[in-house]
Amino acid sequence: MAAPSDEEQTQLQDMEEEEAGMEEREMESDEEEGMGVENSEDEEDDSSEDDKENEAEIQRLEEQLSINAFDYNCHVDLIKLLKQEGELCRLRKARQKMSELFPLTEEIWLDWLKDEIRLTEEDSNREKVYELFERAVKDYICPEIWLEYAQYSIGGMGSPGGIDKVRSIFERAVTAVGLHMTKGQTLWEAYREFENAVLSTVQPPPGRIPSREEQELLSAQLERIHKLFRRQLAVPLMDMETTYAEYEEWSENGVPETVIHLYRKALQQNQKCKSHEEALLVAEPPKLAEYQAYIDFELKEGDPPRIQIMFERALAENCLVPDMWTKYTTYLDRQLKIKDLVLSTHERAVRNCPWTMSLWKSYLQALERHGADHQSVSDVFEKALNAGFIQATDYVEIWQAYLDYLRRRVDFSKESSKELEELRTAFSRSLDYLKQDVEQRFGESGDPSCAIMQIWARIEAHHCKNMQKARELWDTIMTKGNAKYANMWLEYYSLERAYGDMTHCRKALHRAVQCTSDYPEHVCEVLLTFERVEGTLEDWDTAVQKTETRLNRINEQRAKVAEKETNMAHHEEEKMEQRRKAKTEKKALKKAQKATRGGEKRKAEQDDYQEDWNEESAPKRQKGNSDNNTDEYMETETGLFGRNAPPGNRPAPGRAKNAQQGATVAPQRQNDDNKPELRDESCSVFISNLAYTLEDPEAKLKTLFESCGPIRQVRLVTGNRGNFRGYGYVQFESVVSVPEALKLDRNEVEGRPMFVSPCVDKNKNPEFKVFRYNTLMEKHKIFISGLPFSCTKEQLEEICKNHGTIKDVRLVTYRSGKPKGLAYVEFANEMQASQAVLKLDGIDVEGNKISVAISNPPRRNLMDKPGPSRPTGDMTARQVYGSRGRGRTQLSLLPRSLHRQSAPPGKVENGTTAEQAPPPPSAGNTAANAAGEPRSLSNSDFAKMLLNK
Repeated sequence: MAAPSDEEQTQLQDMEEEEAGMEEREMESDEEEGMGVENSEDEEDDSSEDDKENEAEIQRLEEQLSINAFDYNCHVDLIKLLKQEGELCRLRKARQKMSELFPLTEEIWLDWLKDEIRLTEEDSNREKVYELFERAVKDYICPEIWLEYAQYSIGGMGSPGGIDKVRSIFERAVTAVGLHMTKGQTLWEAYREFENAVLSTVQPPPGRIPSREEQELLSAQLERIHKLFRRQLAVPLMDMETTYAEYEEWSENGVPETVIHLYRKALQQNQKCKSHEEALLVAEPPKLAEYQAYIDFELKEGDPPRIQIMFERALAENCLVPDMWTKYTTYLDRQLKIKDLVLSTHERAVRNCPWTMSLWKSYLQALERHGADHQSVSDVFEKALNAGFIQATDYVEIWQAYLDYLRRRVDFSKESSKELEELRTAFSRSLDYLKQDVEQRFGESGDPSCAIMQIWARIEAHHCKNMQKARELWDTIMTKGNAKYANMWLEYYSLERAYGDMTHCRKALHRAVQCTSDYPEHVCEVLLTFERVEGTLEDWDTAVQKTETRLNRINEQRAKVAEKETNMAHHEEEKMEQRRKAKTEKKALKKAQKATRGGEKRKAEQDDYQEDWNEESAPKRQKGNSDNNTDEYMETETGLFGRNAPPGNRPAPGRAKNAQQGATVAPQRQNDDNKPELRDESCSVFISNLAYTLEDPEAKLKTLFESCGPIRQVRLVTGNRGNFRGYGYVQFESVVSVPEALKLDRNEVEGRPMFVSPCVDKNKNPEFKVFRYNTLMEKHKIFISGLPFSCTKEQLEEICKNHGTIKDVRLVTYRSGKPKGLAYVEFANEMQASQAVLKLDGIDVEGNKISVAISNPPRRNLMDKPGPSRPTGDMTARQVYGSRGRGRTQLSLLPRSLHRQSAPPGKVENGTTAEQAPPPPSAGNTAANAAGEPRSLSNSDFAKMLLNK
């Protein structure tokens, strides 16, 4: 075998090196694969755990939707999870199910459309995407969706008729949103770019003369672009100047005068709308007030397309505001009256706000107005019944609207017809529905006066001439608790008078006299008038006897009720009197104990003083007595000066001088509770609930109230030691300052709400109440409970503002200012409040699940209040013991030794009851008691009490 050549040896060496490199690379790859297996196993474990958690959450959401398919947030969460997991088939079904129940937002539609576009790249599946786009543009008027629709259609322009289809979509888009001032320009520019692209396809190559057909195509395409420029420049849009400059540059023959005229007119309109657009730009969502002002402006301008686009823009951000939908549909019903537009808008309104009965009612009327078939109207009505209204009366009203529609379909000239039978069946069904479904759900019928049954009876009597059926219906009405009302009997009497006979009229009035309890005199008068006109003497005598008997019985019942009320009032007055006596005795006891402690101290001082005085000043005293004997009997503030003065009372020189002249200077008197007397109540306000530790409260109050008007004085109420007691009075120079001061009520002062109320003497005005709150249902206001104590007014307003216009937010607090976790939120109208209840009830706020309901304050207990405002009739145990029920203990805290009858209270100058303590056994007091004229104890009396021990 021949030896290899040098060239062959070199090739062999290269092959060996390459094989060695391959082996080394294979070993490295094996090592990397081994390490990768370990890492991938960890990643797979983590991902599998996440997948299991997500799958469990998906199953939970699906189960929740199977129970309540109308949970909007649950739909949104499910779609997000399925998209995250890449479950395209399940994602498509979830989106489809949600779109059948709710209109989808712009974001959800765009995500869905983009996913479907990626999945359906074949031309055969483009029609499905077109159908999806058609559904999307019906929910809301959104420029982004229209732009996406038009751009997607450009992809099919190569198919037969593709260019025409793209043009039709662009035309629909600019018609729908081309007037949008801020976003409409994008669509116009996209439309022109498409036409410019078409223009490039019909232009002949450079240097070649086009044929006649080519020239016609070229001219037609140029005219389309000219027309688009002219149409766009006639619409007020943002950045119009750029479009005008582009047209000047593009047009070979310049801009025509007609286009310049339209352009200037659009610029003027643009300037008018500029302030509203700027307000929308800086406002926070949902910008409801700004949209309302913008719509009102466009309504005054009167341009229907611009009004329509403004409503659509507002509803895109406020789709859950029923009042906005009501205003829009009312405008379309009364002004435009275009069938397709009107009906589609009504349908969108009830899909967005299904809980609003008035929208369903106007939808039914619009269907009838535009000649919709009976099946369509019936289907809409059935959907309305399943919408979930929040009040029982809503169901009554929607039934009335549907029954009115059915009544208008009936030809009553025929004795019987299919429509008449359908009407009667609907009346029977409505009564069953209100009795079974509505009463079980709300606990009330919603139709206590049986309005539907009354309408049915009148239709039977007037149109069908069937008084027998009408009487049966009225008998049923009276058995439902309406027999005691005079107006119900008179309504039945008028029906018999119009369509019945005199016999049944008389019978109805006789029954009315027997049963009516609210206005029996009026019913008796109607019966007597009827007999004067229609009856015989025997009928007249019977009517007189029956009415007299009934009225006598009514008067006896009223007398018994009045006597019962009087007894209850007397009983309450006695209870109040006992409370006042107990309070008076308690005050007298405190004063006596205080005087006793002070007397013991003064007696000790007197003993020391008397001993010194006897030793050192006896000669001077005798001389003084021989010269002037007045210092022995001179009165002081505490009673006497001199030998009979209480211990420790040495008069000041000025005081003694005044005493010698017989003019005792008395201190300024105040009420027993240290409340200063008010000179002018009409110019004053009462301030309370201030902190006892408030530094310089007088200066603080002057600072707070100086903006209300000139202040005459600030009077603070202090304790015996001069400490501030947390309340006082502010007196102004003028009465006009008082209303301004009352506006500062509940303003926070150093962490506590300050109470400001009118200054009224309640002894002279016992019926005066500072706080009179509504005890009826406030349908425009919601009551929220379960709030976290850290929730602020701003946070609550942020939570509620998406559901309507908020007029006021009030957090309920204790007197100390600490929150109770309760709040009231007042909306602009009932619809917004109802929407807020539906959307906010049960949501989580900082870990607390809140409860939301329409405000319905309870009736305040007035048992402890004197005067005619107290409730009458039977009282429950809760009312007897107060609004909070029986107290924790019924024991009296007054010692038994002090349980004695005090003297009748007297009157002092300021109108309050004086304290009547038992007087000491002195001659003067004995005479006063014998005469039966109790009086207040003076300082002299207390001094004598101490000196006679």
